[in-house]
Amino acid sequence: MPSLANADAADDITQEVLISVHKSLNTYNPDKPFRPWLSAIINFRRTDYLRKYYSKRDDQKTSLDNPDYISQNVTNDTYAGELRDIEGALAEIPEKQRTIFKLIKIEGYTAEEVANKMDMNVSAVKVSAHRTTKRLKGALGE
Repeated sequence: MPSLANADAADDITQEVLISVHKSLNTYNPDKPFRPWLSAIINFRRTDYLRKYYSKRDDQKTSLDNPDYISQNVTNDTYAGELRDIEGALAEIPEKQRTIFKLIKIEGYTAEEVANKMDMNVSAVKVSAHRTTKRLKGALGE
């Protein structure tokens, strides 16, 4: 499991994990391995922390209307092939899965928000996003 370079962030996440473990003990099944259950909690808490951390970094955000950003990233010919590859791979994904993927991974909605928006179960949204990510990685050779 990847570690965090920031020790304070690791401490914060550790505290959140301990709280989550305590609150979720009733969901643990002693007939199943403990480590995957704990790893899932750790991954969710780390993701929550990083999502909050990066959403607060307004100094690192730029408008897509910014001409410097467009010339360096959007219209730069060196990225055109990659963009076509990604767009092509996304076009191969069924529309519902593509919408879920874009809402979660590109636009930053939570699984709960997407589930409400699309009138779906939260678990189904998470599974769809995961499968789409896996499929895109395979299609793009990662």
